[in-house]
Amino acid sequence: MTTLAELYLPDFDQEMVNTRRVLERIPTEKFDYKPHEKSFKMGGLATHVANLPTWAPLIIEADSFDVAPAGQQIRAQEQKSTEELLAFFEKNAASARTSIESATDDLLKGEWTLFANGHKMLSDPRHRLLRYFVLHHLIHHRAQLTVYMRLNDIPLPGLYGPSADER
Repeated sequence: MTTLAELYLPDFDQEMVNTRRVLERIPTEKFDYKPHEKSFKMGGLATHVANLPTWAPLIIEADSFDVAPAGQQIRAQEQKSTEELLAFFEKNAASARTSIESATDDLLKGEWTLFANGHKMLSDPRHRLLRYFVLHHLIHHRAQLTVYMRLNDIPLPGLYGPSADER
């Protein structure tokens, strides 16, 4: 019988490959680019994308997480170069995969809760939140990052087929 982790891992693996293909194209000299005053800088957004796999161990290894303990939002330290960004991403993706591989169906069917400053934000089965916080959230922000790249004439990799830059 196929486990939930076994069902999830092919999608996880493919999205990590796609994410690395995007991150490796972001030049360090563009890390300060912002398309709008309300937007992340490119380096900050890329760091956020590279950090999102860390949600897998958070969801699997504890019953809850507070994203803003004592009212202070937790954020990953912004990476300073493409090389740092890729090393950060690779470490996080490997740790996430190890956590997912070790997760039993009983654990993944169990509830996990997200708090912000001690206030419950949501609670759902771990298997749903892995898909939401790790895959969907990552894909969303990776897409934002590709818009930043297009605006800076950085060639886009094909992710689900060829891009206009790879034809």
